[in-house]
Amino acid sequence: MKSFTAELIDELEILALYNLDNHQEGLKVHNNASFKAQGAITRLYEKGLVSQADGGYLTSLGIDAAEHAQALLTILSTRQTTPA
Repeated sequence: MKSFTAELIDELEILALYNLDNHQEGLKVHNNASFKAQGAITRLYEKGLVSQADGGYLTSLGIDAAEHAQALLTILSTRQTTPA
């Protein structure tokens, strides 16, 4: 069974920052950003999810990943009022 590692969570946090309503709006992770953010964006680039090693735009695969990441965040952040 796979589990969420700290590195994967860092990547999910970056994906959650992208504005899915405007694919022409990118992100830039500056040199003074946290090491975890810099590492996460580099890994996302290496996985082909973003266009630049320091951020840039989401690729088509990145858009899919960000949509899933943001949907998961919404689902898990929603408080259930009735037991399942």
